[in-house]
Amino acid sequence: MKPINVGLLGIGTVGGGTFTVLSRNQEEITRRAGRPIRISLVADKNVERARELVGDRARVVDDAFAVVSDPEVDIVVELIGGYGLAKALVLKAIENGKHVVTANKALLALHGNEIFAAAQKRGVMVAFEAAVAGGIPIIKALREGLTANRIEWIAGIINGTTNYILTEMRDKGLSFETALADAQALGYAEADPTFDVEGVDAAHKLTIMSAIAFGIPMQFSAAHVEGISKLTREDITYAEELGYRIKLLGITRRTARGVELRVHPTLIPERRLIANVDGVMNAVLVKGDAVGHTLYYGRGAGAEPTASAVVADLVDVTRMHTSDPEHRVPHLAFKADQMVDLPILPISEVETAFYLRMQVVDRAGVLADITRVLADNGISIDAMIQKEPPEGVSRTSIILLTHKVMERNVLAAIERIEQLATVEGEVTKIRLEELGN
Repeated sequence: MKPINVGLLGIGTVGGGTFTVLSRNQEEITRRAGRPIRISLVADKNVERARELVGDRARVVDDAFAVVSDPEVDIVVELIGGYGLAKALVLKAIENGKHVVTANKALLALHGNEIFAAAQKRGVMVAFEAAVAGGIPIIKALREGLTANRIEWIAGIINGTTNYILTEMRDKGLSFETALADAQALGYAEADPTFDVEGVDAAHKLTIMSAIAFGIPMQFSAAHVEGISKLTREDITYAEELGYRIKLLGITRRTARGVELRVHPTLIPERRLIANVDGVMNAVLVKGDAVGHTLYYGRGAGAEPTASAVVADLVDVTRMHTSDPEHRVPHLAFKADQMVDLPILPISEVETAFYLRMQVVDRAGVLADITRVLADNGISIDAMIQKEPPEGVSRTSIILLTHKVMERNVLAAIERIEQLATVEGEVTKIRLEELGN
């Protein structure tokens, strides 16, 4: 049977892994796909290096637009990243009637609505399993495996760099800056780690999962995004004392008032499986009304784990290559005319529990003043630690865990607490999720 010809845009880490996995497992992949899949054309700026990698097994060019316009290419795999050139290439490939496989979460989070509409109109597929959580098949699980369910919420550790940093801070007592430097030395963090440590990468991925889970358009601009750069060793230690671990979580939840879409450091009970996902590993916890809780765990990045997802998409597209577009699995799980534009809740309208830490003058009546402010704002206390100050020191730390409350109430309470003469500096606020219901 005639092979499916693939045009590969970018043969860096993931592109090289894709070429390797496709070559190594060619026989098995052919048996599963029903016909051979071969990378016949590669575009990369570094032509010499690309030729060293592919040898005589594929033609190499330096013009990516030549690939998306080549009449022999059936599927275009976009692995160059970014959302300028990548967007132009993907839309051109679609215009030319080619299916697209991409690992580009930023492209889809920002421009997915336009890309999927173009693909729907042209009758081609855009597959993107590798865009979220690397080798973990979470897109297929949400879009197909859990299709009988009304998805209630998703909570995910979906950035390996930040998870590694938080693990090192907890296990070795490192500062954020030292743990980040270690991650960079090991190649887990970029020279400019902003997208990772400030939560942007996780928010891209969460935006995609939220769209699939709830049948809503991509709404990255409405996501609330906080990173881990302000976390301290003290907060990680206090969380442990209270029976919690701190993780950077992406959380999306359907509520009666709209959809929550938020990325931020989160306290999780240490008894939860997801709280024990350490190092560079990823995990996604999904709650469906019929299936209950399901957890997906594995490597969220790297050459071959991500290539595993890219090749799986190639097999899926090959299987459906000649099928009627109306009978393919929709890009975002729901038929295009069945998508709903639910509002994304502002973070002030989200209800959750909180960890609050404050530095206070060690004297009588301080705690009473603080609890009075909390009560005035409808906030009840679940647990508390008051640290005994060292000999001769007149300041101490108070750590509180609250019951669930609307965030705007907590913000109002913090503003008043910080004005108390007995409270020094700013109140540290970290959200807390039980993830058990």
